Amino acid sequence: MLVLYGDYQSPQSADVYRLIKVIRRQLDVSNGDNYLCFIFRHFPQHQIHAQAQRAAESAVAAAVQGQFWQMHDMLFSHQQALGSGYLVEYANYLGLDVCQFLQDLAGKVHVARINQDIESGMQSGVTAAPALFINGVQYTDRWNMERLIAAIATASY
Repeated sequence: MLVLYGDYQSPQSADVYRLIKVIRRQLDVSNGDNYLCFIFRHFPQHQIHAQAQRAAESAVAAAVQGQFWQMHDMLFSHQQALGSGYLVEYANYLGLDVCQFLQDLAGKVHVARINQDIESGMQSGVTAAPALFINGVQYTDRWNMERLIAAIATASY
């Protein structure tokens, strides 16, 4: 199982997420679909990324409507455009109930959920995003495909 603590405005988080997507596809081909369980946890670093918290709230608001991964991909693909107007555009593009989406954001309905992820990360020793855990052990090696696949294979045995 892979757990990534990430920040939607962090270029490094986006790079790691893209790397994990490629690795998942590769492992699914060689080991069967859904070989690798992947969990994303929110770790917005609002002190350096002003729009990260709102982007995380948007992802959770989309999750409530069954579109988490679609919004997740959208946010990482458009890191330079995470202002409120863009978030509404993404929600509309994904076919979300935009009124509900806006109500969720305005009411800060999902802040507690994001805070749970942050607290979980801090309890696990996360101080910055991205942070990756493989079967509960923090990955501290280089972020490249070969090393990450080797670490996943080692953790599987």
